[in-house]
Order: sequence, then structure tokens, then C-alpha cells
Amino acid sequence: MYKVKDIVRVIEDFAPLSLQEKWDNSGLSIGSPEAEVTSVLIGLDCTPELVDEAVECGADMIVTHHPLIFSGLKKISPEDSVGASVIKAVSAGIAVYAAHTTADKVPAGVSGAMAARLGLEDVSVLEPEADGNGLGVIGRFPYPMSSEQALEYVKERFSLQVVRSSRPIGKQISRVALCGGSGSSLIQSAIRAGADLYITGDVSYHHFFTGPDFMIMDIGHYEGEKYIVPILFSLLKKNFPNFAVRMTGIVNSNPIYYF
Repeated sequence: MYKVKDIVRVIEDFAPLSLQEKWDNSGLSIGSPEAEVTSVLIGLDCTPELVDEAVECGADMIVTHHPLIFSGLKKISPEDSVGASVIKAVSAGIAVYAAHTTADKVPAGVSGAMAARLGLEDVSVLEPEADGNGLGVIGRFPYPMSSEQALEYVKERFSLQVVRSSRPIGKQISRVALCGGSGSSLIQSAIRAGADLYITGDVSYHHFFTGPDFMIMDIGHYEGEKYIVPILFSLLKKNFPNFAVRMTGIVNSNPIYYF
């Protein structure tokens, strides 16, 4: 029989809690490290629907990328999505853990998964810290592409219908920087690193005014981060081969809709 702390140990061997940003709330937000676990459900967001799914499949621990409790709660109400999730999880005795910026900052985490989808070569951390981890990655396309080719390639690799982009540039794109989630803060780092293209999510209007040799693509927050779910699944399945580890069956938990 495994305990919550056994699952946490494996996750934090991959994405240490010490890596999280100061403003983050990664880690165990609901439950005791000593509680027994018979099954784990993995998703991107701990929504009420995900907790319902955990109850239905008999999971007594949920592991997500985004923290359920991100900032201080002044009330816990079923009228609110976070409150509803907390109430459902506590009532069902389900532990909840999040690997957020911890999984953002390891090279094999969120940004590394994005790089793998694009087949980037010579990949390294965009903003490296002393231990070699850090936010974002940078690498090279398998072959140089025009802006138009790069747009179609990115859309195909991430299964996108639309991409928000700055003006296409007139040179071939080879060096590409990436950051999953909200990555506007790394734009200058991408430029300094010599990137022709920077791919991230949640880019604001004014950031799209780029120079003649630099291009930005906003593929969306959810679209860039969803590939961490199968990585966490594989991590736990490898370490607990005879244990019930499931990925969420919710096809799309993106709160943003495109019409």
C-alpha cells in the first residue's frame, strides 16, 4: 500500500518543490502525506468535473499542473469553482497535489514537452538558474522555415485551428524559443538569446509590436501546457507499474472557447 508521500516523492524527484517561483503554490494543497493511496488521477486543472471523475473512478489522489488553491481563500463556497472543488475533494477524502512552476522549470517539463512536439534540436534552458533548471527553452527547428511555413508547422504540431501572431518576418526562421503558459516576461530573454521566433501563451497586445527580425506566436495557455499531463502519467506509471494511475478522460478542459 502506498501513501501520498510516496507519490509526492516521485513527483518531486522529477520537479523539486524548491524550484517553484515565490508567488506559486505548488505542492500538496489538500490531504495528509500519511494518507493511503490506491489510485491517482492526473489532469491539468483541478476543476469540480475532475474531482467528480476521481470519485467515479475511485481515485483518492489528484495530481495536476495548475494549483487548485493559488492564493488565499476568503470563503469556500459551492457557488465558486475553486470552492466547489475543495468541498468535493475534502468530502471524498481525496488528496490534491500540483506541480506548477516546478514542472515549468525542469527541462523535461512543460517547455521541454513543447520543444519535443516541434522536434527542436540542440535544446537548452532559456533562462537558466545556477542548478541548470529555469524557465523556457530554446533550440532549432529541424530545418529553416519561412514565417508562413512556421505558422502551419506550429498549428499542425499543436493541433491548433488558430494562432495569434505578430507580423511575419522576411527571413528564414531557425532558432526558436518556447515557454508554456503565460510567458510574456521571457520575450526579452528570447531576443537576447538570438531567437527568430518565440512561442508562448497569454501575450498582450503591445508585445506583438516586434522588430523586423523577430516574431511572436501565442498558441494559448492551455494549448502549450496540456502535454505535461502525459509526462506526469508516464512518470508515475514507470515508478508504480502495478498501481492504478489514470489520465483524465475529460477531452478538453480549456476554459477558453474559440468561435
